[in-house]
Amino acid sequence: MAKSSFDSSRFFTTACNFEGSLILVAALLGWFADINPFADLYFSEQALFYGIVGTVPLFIFFFALEQINIPSIRKIRSLLVDTLGSGLKTCHWTDIFFLAAIAGFSEELLFRGLIQPWIEASWGMAAGLIGSNIIFGLVHAVTPLYALLATLIGIYLGLSMDFGGERNLMTPMIIHGLYDFLAFLMIMKSFRRGGE
Repeated sequence: MAKSSFDSSRFFTTACNFEGSLILVAALLGWFADINPFADLYFSEQALFYGIVGTVPLFIFFFALEQINIPSIRKIRSLLVDTLGSGLKTCHWTDIFFLAAIAGFSEELLFRGLIQPWIEASWGMAAGLIGSNIIFGLVHAVTPLYALLATLIGIYLGLSMDFGGERNLMTPMIIHGLYDFLAFLMIMKSFRRGGE
């Protein structure tokens, strides 16, 4: 029992460190490319509202996938529960919230704050949106279907940056973080239910 608690603790620390290191990667690549990944990040009530409301469709999508009984979807579910569930099983909800917040902030800073504008500067907005999210999908390529789903979710997040006519990185950061938080809780619950 102590060993699994240690493994969960190590998973949480490693995951937080990895996600946090993406902030440094975004800053260094931004310096190299002469792009400030923080340029479109600022607090606004509108971005906060769109971030919270924008989480709902993604969570409904996640919940719908939980109900689908297709082998490729079952495989993704199983992989997520086995890998993330075992790491999250002893975490308190506040730890999960912290991890999700770091993931939402750092991944959006890298992909929507740096890579998307970087590609946009050379090839236009459509290429920036699609290209950055193909990369986003590839780094989430647990399975080919998961890579495709991550690409589509990334496109949604990229579009959300311009919701309401103002480009604000805060919106996809909130959507990503809240979505991850809710998904992590469901994955942890499924893992615990499977162990009973």
